[in-house]
Amino acid sequence: MSSPPIKLIVGLGNPGGEYAQTRHNAGFWFVDLLAARQNAQFKNESRHRGMTCRLILHGRECRLLKPTTFMNRSGQAVSSLAHYFKITPQEILVAHDELDLPAGSLRLKSGGGHAGHNGLRDIMSALGSRDFLRLRIGIDHPDDRRAVVDYVLGRPSKADREAIEQALEEAADCLEEIVEGHLQQVMNRLHTRR
Repeated sequence: MSSPPIKLIVGLGNPGGEYAQTRHNAGFWFVDLLAARQNAQFKNESRHRGMTCRLILHGRECRLLKPTTFMNRSGQAVSSLAHYFKITPQEILVAHDELDLPAGSLRLKSGGGHAGHNGLRDIMSALGSRDFLRLRIGIDHPDDRRAVVDYVLGRPSKADREAIEQALEEAADCLEEIVEGHLQQVMNRLHTRR
């Protein structure tokens, strides 16, 4: 499966120090890792309601975005940046926490529903499309549906955090293939790792 090159990678999370280490911020952890590997610095782009930085990979420009809105308003930042740089939904990768996968599992998926994830729901609404790529970062499930909010806004155990960080390192190792649109290669690698 070859897809259009990815021009925008969005990490989902909530702004503010009190949320920085929570499971819901796994998407932020991923784009922070990508930026660190390229020695790139995020800067605040208030007109786009986010923190952004620019990477060059194999001569291709790719932007990273961390919305500075809260999770349920992520679409404001994504649609603003995408519209400004004329980036289509198919050229966007959204990295987000995923309750339905064990901690440290990864899945790359194109399109689909939001499965109750408020960040994805808002992005779909703002873009008028669900045809963007998702990197689903497993954070596990608390078993009791009533505990979900506290769970995603809580910190993972040491073992879970290590598993998630290892998974993100592996996903970051695939960055060039992701940006180039070689998604089947990436799926084969990431989906068989656990």
